[in-house]
Amino acid sequence: MPTSNNYFHLHLVSDSTGETLITVARAVAAQYANVTPVEHVYPLVRSQKQLDRVLDEIEEAPGIVLFTLLEKDLVARLEDKCKQINVPSLSIIGPVMQLFEAYLGAATTGRVGAQHVLNAEYFKRIDALNYTMIHDDGQHVEGLDDADVVLVGVSRTSKTPTSIYLANRGIRTANVPLVPGIPVPAQLETLTRPLVVSLHATPERLIQIRQNRLLSMGAESGSDTYTDKQSVTEEVAFARKLSAKHDWPLLDVTRRSIEETAAAIMKLYSDRQRNRPPE
Repeated sequence: MPTSNNYFHLHLVSDSTGETLITVARAVAAQYANVTPVEHVYPLVRSQKQLDRVLDEIEEAPGIVLFTLLEKDLVARLEDKCKQINVPSLSIIGPVMQLFEAYLGAATTGRVGAQHVLNAEYFKRIDALNYTMIHDDGQHVEGLDDADVVLVGVSRTSKTPTSIYLANRGIRTANVPLVPGIPVPAQLETLTRPLVVSLHATPERLIQIRQNRLLSMGAESGSDTYTDKQSVTEEVAFARKLSAKHDWPLLDVTRRSIEETAAAIMKLYSDRQRNRPPE
């Protein structure tokens, strides 16, 4: 049970990177506003010796135990220990694997970390990341036509982190800043193959982010146009007008996380690919 300090221990045990566990655990924990998980992450647990250390830590700080282990002996030992010390445990992928087996009529291969093999999909992500890093913040605009997605927007609309997130999904993403008074690259205005998406936010939100950015850099906000309300409002209006001119879809990122923004863009991209005539 949570302590009087409103926290609880959350043990995440994986025979691979632990990414699946962390994603699921945080998604559920976010639904409980009054308690905070203290995460204990144990990746690459593939031997009895490695599991020994995990079991010692679980016993020392009892809490919820979630795991993604494929080795049956490790699973049995972990579950037995949890029962012995009276803490709840759950396999995150076990029920899903059982469902797959029942539907497909075939047993699993039992390959640890099978989703991380160096296949074509992996190298596609590496290629996308390389492309995205080279074409960040308006660099190398001559290569924009090779992108899958091009993000545009004024400063601090999360273009770079969103680009990197999309690249991790195998989507070659470039981003170009929109700055009043500075001509938009001609290559951007003539694009036909990539999906161009315009990211925007309210002036109030942009000012808040920019002020925090200046503070983190030890700079004074002052009356600089970068954080001046009238100037920022004009920037937003300029970007919206330009986007309307080119019929670029607008995406409001004011209250969106990077993950939510990327998901919306991936849906736009998927819909566009599905409705596009074959070349």
